Amino acid sequence: MKKTILIFTLLFTGLKLLHSQNKVIDQVVAIVGSHMIMQSDIENQYLQYTMQGYNKTDSNFKCNLLEQTLYEKLLLNQAEIDSLTVTETQIESDLDRRVKYFSKQMGGDEQLEKYYNKSISQIKEDFRDIIKNQLLQQAMEAKITEKIKVTPSEVKKFFNTLPKDSVPTVSSQVEVGEIVIGPRINEVEKSKAKEKLAGIRDRIIKGEDFATLAVLYSEDEGTASKGGELGFTERGELDAAFAAAAFKLKVNEISPVVQSQFGYHIIQLIERRGEKINVRHILIRPKVATEDLLAAKLKLDTVYSLIKADSITFEKAAFKYSNDPSRTNGGLMINPESGASKFEPDQLDQSVFFVVDKLKVGEFSKPVPMKTDDGKQAYRILYLKSRTDPHRANMKEDYDFIQQAALKQKQSKATQEWVKKQAAVTYIHIADEYNDCKFNYHWFN
Repeated sequence: MKKTILIFTLLFTGLKLLHSQNKVIDQVVAIVGSHMIMQSDIENQYLQYTMQGYNKTDSNFKCNLLEQTLYEKLLLNQAEIDSLTVTETQIESDLDRRVKYFSKQMGGDEQLEKYYNKSISQIKEDFRDIIKNQLLQQAMEAKITEKIKVTPSEVKKFFNTLPKDSVPTVSSQVEVGEIVIGPRINEVEKSKAKEKLAGIRDRIIKGEDFATLAVLYSEDEGTASKGGELGFTERGELDAAFAAAAFKLKVNEISPVVQSQFGYHIIQLIERRGEKINVRHILIRPKVATEDLLAAKLKLDTVYSLIKADSITFEKAAFKYSNDPSRTNGGLMINPESGASKFEPDQLDQSVFFVVDKLKVGEFSKPVPMKTDDGKQAYRILYLKSRTDPHRANMKEDYDFIQQAALKQKQSKATQEWVKKQAAVTYIHIADEYNDCKFNYHWFN
């Protein structure tokens, strides 16, 4: 994750550089398959690292940058040969995530737009192809290593062969549980949402523009600014009810009001290509009535009292009362980066961190407000199950951490072997000025 953030930081810096430089070097320095690497690519990367405060006095540093780019192009070239694909939904989701990160770093969308003198949508368009290529490269890396596993004996052997001074330090980590209770949406609010959407549909049928009304009324923040357009998606990427309605439509036809897990929609088919469709939609979410939200909090207050009185354990209460999928795991949150239940503090959502940071191990919070992944209001109790101080890794406390390190080492070896094999059978040409570079791989065919 930190590497991804660094790379994208450099990309954002690069965008500013590209628009501020009066002269950009433009000379092909390498070709990998059908992909060219320009001298400006290397020079801009070098400038980006320099601007980030990295001291790069190594005479071979530009060679290292070129080799990293050669590797990326080799992945991209093979991804195209293997017909790997990424969806517009994946690209948009990744763009949204990264732009939100930098918007937060700069103090909001307005400051980000001011800094680059571009709108958010224009900034995203500048990076769309870059993100698509990165996702294809990641997909290729995943394909190379998809069958790589480590056994417990391999994990133990990996740890035992580490020199004592090379045993990594494990940062402070926490395990956090949650019990989530969301309010029910009453029938009155559902009817209001459906009636509002039906009214919008009638306006479109009478001639108003769907995309314009999506910008004005849709509550899907990710697509509203684009006129509600989702981009090409497959059936399996969509909510089942949404997909069932969307795939029945003819081009430009508008669906009746459709209910999904996110709320109510009307959908218009833009284009169909085989088993993929591009649609636009307008989403209206039923509002949560104040009394229903209060009822959810009161119910969770009761659960809190039961746990505090030792009438029920946190784990059993999570299974019995929580609306979150973590209920089957004793309420424990799962770290999406590792697949395990332990988080470093900076991996937690800030709204979670600020609550659990004040708790002692074994304590749980009073009900606090939250928003679920699909934007719905809810309340939750947070529980601090464990907290470790920074320490040298050991097999007893840090097996998951060591297992991941062992797996990464094995995956790295597999990737290195793949690069050696593919570099030998792929057309690669490198400019003579890089002949003296000390590369890790044999790129000169």
